Amino acid sequence: MFEDLMKISPPDAERGWYSLLARAMLGSMADRTPTTATPPRRVLVVDDEQPLAQMVASYLIRAGFDTRQAYTGTQAVDEARRFSPDVVVLDLGLPELDGLEVCRRIRTFSDCYILMLTARGSEDDKISGLTLGADDYITKPFSIRELVTRVHAVLRRPRTSITPPQVTTPLIVGDLILDPVAHRVRVGETTVELTRTEFELLVALALRPGQVLTRHDLVTEVWDTTWVGDERIVDVHIGNLRRKLGTDTRGRGFIDTVRGVGYRVGQP
Repeated sequence: MFEDLMKISPPDAERGWYSLLARAMLGSMADRTPTTATPPRRVLVVDDEQPLAQMVASYLIRAGFDTRQAYTGTQAVDEARRFSPDVVVLDLGLPELDGLEVCRRIRTFSDCYILMLTARGSEDDKISGLTLGADDYITKPFSIRELVTRVHAVLRRPRTSITPPQVTTPLIVGDLILDPVAHRVRVGETTVELTRTEFELLVALALRPGQVLTRHDLVTEVWDTTWVGDERIVDVHIGNLRRKLGTDTRGRGFIDTVRGVGYRVGQP
């Protein structure tokens, strides 16, 4: 219609208002030109119970996420490579490859957040998942609204270390050396491989040598002030850190527990 209007040659007396009308229409069209929107965050839902996976996905779609589903362990790893999700909601009880193996394989090529779903009451399963690189867990049965809230919470976490921008030199506490730029940890000359969450917890403690941080302090810094869930998840990650870091040259562990208060790195 607009093109047809532009082809009409109006009488001379009307050329003035015609020109104004054309400019107004062009300006109106320019005002409605869509701006580049931020793409939605991507979530991969993995569960062999297809109705449950579809229900979770539908809630996430309503919350504004770009969502895909996988129903087996093998499919989950393949889809994670293709889709490059920001978050993987991962059930542990999967056919072909169980959730723990899926978590381990995804960690070889992605630093996406992994939120485990498990019907198992065993602490060993949760500890194993967190050790392999999962960021959080929810035990079935669960509230889907809570799950969506957890997804939002992990995405508010920074993708890189929590180290303040001005900290660009290594943090050294005894034999422990943390490089916030290279995202590397060494004990003496030995490099220690840590998950993103373990690294962030260790940095939070090393930034304040000798100071005791409570579970709540660490959850607030590493997870988010709006994080919902059991604060004892900190204990699991601290346990993993202790096993990986080992002891210093004097045979002491690097992370002390101050009973009834929290944790610290270094002596006060």
